[in-house]
Amino acid sequence: MANDIRELVKLAVDNYHGNVTKYSSDQATDVLRNALIEANGGSSVLDYRSMRDGKCGAVFTLIEEILSRTVPEGLQESDFFNTLVDYRNVAEGDQIVFRIEDGELFEVAEIARGTQGIRRQRIGGSKEITLKTKMYGVRIYEELSRVLSGRVDFNSLINKVAESYRQMLLENIYTMWNTVTADQMGGETYFPVAGSFDNDKFLTLIEHVEASAGGSPASIVCTRAASRTLNPAYVSTSSNAANDLYAKGVYATYYGTPLVITPQRHKVNSNDFLFDDKAIYVVAGSEKPIKCVREGNPLIIPGDPMTNADLTQEYFYEEAYGLGIVLAGNNASIGKWTLT
Repeated sequence: MANDIRELVKLAVDNYHGNVTKYSSDQATDVLRNALIEANGGSSVLDYRSMRDGKCGAVFTLIEEILSRTVPEGLQESDFFNTLVDYRNVAEGDQIVFRIEDGELFEVAEIARGTQGIRRQRIGGSKEITLKTKMYGVRIYEELSRVLSGRVDFNSLINKVAESYRQMLLENIYTMWNTVTADQMGGETYFPVAGSFDNDKFLTLIEHVEASAGGSPASIVCTRAASRTLNPAYVSTSSNAANDLYAKGVYATYYGTPLVITPQRHKVNSNDFLFDDKAIYVVAGSEKPIKCVREGNPLIIPGDPMTNADLTQEYFYEEAYGLGIVLAGNNASIGKWTLT
C-alpha cells in the first residue's frame, strides 16, 4: 500500500502541475478518483458508519500526502520566496533552533619576529534563536463526497486547500517583512534609508550591504511599481535594457545588481495590496533572512455529520508552521530604502 500511495501522490502532484506523461489529464483524474473509491471500500459515497468504524482512513492519508507536497511546491514558484525565505521541514516535537554566529572578527596585530606576547582575544560566540510554530487549520465540507461521486474535479479540492494555505503563509510572510525593524535584523547587518530616491546614495547602500555580507553580491527586491524609481543613467543607450523594459516591464539589472520583482498580492478576501510600493530592499549573503518551518505532518480530521443541522460532512485540515526573521553576523545583510 505504501508504494501505491507514493505512486498516486506522484501522479496527483504531476497532474496538479500539468506534467502527466503516462495519462491524459482526464485519465489521471479518473485514476485518482478510482483510487479514492478503492480506499473508501469501493464506494463513491462517504458513509458516516464507515468513517465511524475506521474503514476509510486511507482516503484521508492520500489527501494528506498530496497536500504536504503541493503547498510547499507552490510557495517555491515565487522569486521572492526563493530569494528571501529559508523553508524547512522538521519532525513533530523537534525544537527549531537557529544558531547565529557572532559577526565580529579577530584583530590581527603586527608583531616582532620570535615573539608571541600579544593579548589574547575571545569572540563572544553565538546566540540561539528558537522559532515557535503555530497550528493553522481550515474546515471544509462536502467537497470530498463530490469528488468521489465525480461531480468535482479532484484537482479542485486539492487546489482550494493548497492555495488557501499558500495565501495565508505568503500574507503572513509579507506582513512580517514589511514591518521589519533594525532589532529583528541584528543591528549592524541592517541599513535603513528613507527619503527621495538618489542614484548615488542607492549605489552606496548596495556597497554597504555587500560589504557587511562579506562581499557577497546583492540583489534588489521590490514591486514593479517601486522598480520604476530605479532609472540608471545608462539605460537610454543600452539595447539590452530597452529589450528588458519592453519584454518584462522592468530592467533586469541596476548598474549590474540583479532585480527581483515581487508580484503584488491582495490580502485574503480583500482588494488591498500586501506589499509596500514605497519600499526597495537590497539583500546579500548566504543566509536567507526569513525562516519558514513546517513542523510534523498535515492532518485531516473528519467531522461528525450527525452534529450538523444540515447533515453535511466536515473535514478539518491542519498544519503547523513557524515564521520569523533571523539575521545577524556576517552571513547576510539587508538594506531598505523607503521612498518619500
